[in-house]
Amino acid sequence: MNAYLEIKLLPDPKRLPTTLMSTLFSKLHGGLATHGRKNIGVSFPDSDEKHGTLGTRLRLHGDESELKKFMKSDWMTSMGDHVSVSEITAVPIHAKYRAVRRVQAKSSPERERRRLMARKRVSAEIAKQVIPDNTAQRLYLPYLVLTSQSTGQRFRFFVEHLPIQKQAVKGTFGAYGLSPVATVPWF
Repeated sequence: MNAYLEIKLLPDPKRLPTTLMSTLFSKLHGGLATHGRKNIGVSFPDSDEKHGTLGTRLRLHGDESELKKFMKSDWMTSMGDHVSVSEITAVPIHAKYRAVRRVQAKSSPERERRRLMARKRVSAEIAKQVIPDNTAQRLYLPYLVLTSQSTGQRFRFFVEHLPIQKQAVKGTFGAYGLSPVATVPWF
């Protein structure tokens, strides 16, 4: 990853920055999935876990040629009035590295039991033994609100920036531009 570009949300009196970032990220996901890009990573340089926000900037990281190809596609349709896109730029030499990953919260115990009963065809008593009431998990991470393309349901997409590292870790990125292992430059 020798290059990056930055997409900054422009102020909009009608829409909150969190709503715009969710829309932008949803479009990014569609573009990465459609074009099969596994070598483009994302980061949120203004992410603030303390206040639960991802900020107003999204960075795309990758090789210059891959970023150029991706940006020529039509993945940002209808976002032009809401964002400012920087030129593709070389990563600064002082950059550190970090992985940016998705974290999924465990659902409510009742919902998990219903899923277990449907998947494994077990009784309610067995499901309650396997999944006790105290297994619910609450996350205190920044998140986006996305809509599932398959079910139409809205869900929280939690994002965690792992600790900063001195060395890059190579790997592939998923259709959201995230990876639990592969790192992106951080500066």
